[in-house]
Amino acid sequence: MRILPLRFIQTSFSARLFSTSKARLEQFHNADQVTFGRVTSATRTNERVVLVDFYADWCGPCRMLSPILEKLAADVDTKTGSGRPIDLITIDTDQHGALAQKYQVRALPTVVAFRDGEAVNRIVGALPEGGVRNFLNDV
Repeated sequence: MRILPLRFIQTSFSARLFSTSKARLEQFHNADQVTFGRVTSATRTNERVVLVDFYADWCGPCRMLSPILEKLAADVDTKTGSGRPIDLITIDTDQHGALAQKYQVRALPTVVAFRDGEAVNRIVGALPEGGVRNFLNDV
């Protein structure tokens, strides 16, 4: 029987602990139309809410809102008012203007919430984290 050093055993045990952690929610940055269609589909959004962040690189308020959305989407404990977890998809309106037109994005940033394959709510303009959490409670 081979005896392993204690350090090796602790490292192996620690690695197993990571596999039992909660699954991280998904974020799709700079998505194209195909990814947008797949992520916002009815089958994908039947148990979760997908936030679509329409932004542009030159938009100052977008740069203020995006880190808040990313933080909330990365936190597995963040839920909507209906108890659903959230995913985040970002759409660059300069590259995908057709999607922005389809969802009547007239100002940036605009965040559209999708549930059961349908756009159910939106916010326009930058909000503080508390405002975004209030928005999530309404979805």
